Amino acid sequence: MDTKAVEHMQPLLKNVEETAQEESRTTSEFPLLTAIVKQPKTKKQKIVRKTFKGTAVLSKLLPTGSALTFQILSPVLTNQGQCKTQVCQNLMLGLVAFCASLCFFLSFTDSVRDERGKVRYGVATFRGLWVMDGPVELSIEEANKYKVKLIDFFHALVSIMIFMALVLFDQNVVDCFGLKPSGDSNALLLMLLPASIGAIGCLLFVSFPSKRHGIGCPLSKN
Repeated sequence: MDTKAVEHMQPLLKNVEETAQEESRTTSEFPLLTAIVKQPKTKKQKIVRKTFKGTAVLSKLLPTGSALTFQILSPVLTNQGQCKTQVCQNLMLGLVAFCASLCFFLSFTDSVRDERGKVRYGVATFRGLWVMDGPVELSIEEANKYKVKLIDFFHALVSIMIFMALVLFDQNVVDCFGLKPSGDSNALLLMLLPASIGAIGCLLFVSFPSKRHGIGCPLSKN
């Protein structure tokens, strides 16, 4: 009786071994098949993913370059906030205007890969993308993707708004132009107003992200 049971189990064991071998061959030959089945994400993972995605949007849209330029040159042009002449104030106004214009301009920059795979930067126009650093010809369908849209002007205005909030928060600017508040309520308003503008601007950027990859923004391989 035992020998018959063993003989009966042998073909079943062979079928199991052959099935396991076929599965191992399939996963080795087609490793992407195992990645198709995605595990459901937990709430914590979804929250972390949205947080990282929002941080990436802010790092791409916030006027970091203009802010860094302003922070470096502001103490020099204002003499640590002590603007003794009208020339210092005019230079400071020129710096603010230049950095604000830079914020507006960078909101319309984008990038594209040429035939050799190199990244080329350009400026979005109403006809497409004007590539600045190389002769790149785009088809009509691709050019339509890079046209200036209303959301670009929205991002430019919000970027200028956040930069001006940084300017108002700078102590050198406050001392140079005599923006010191007289009372405690005005001092509190001057302190909270720039922070509130910056927070609202960041919220708008996260709510309405941009698909452009301008100057200084990383471009994906695709």
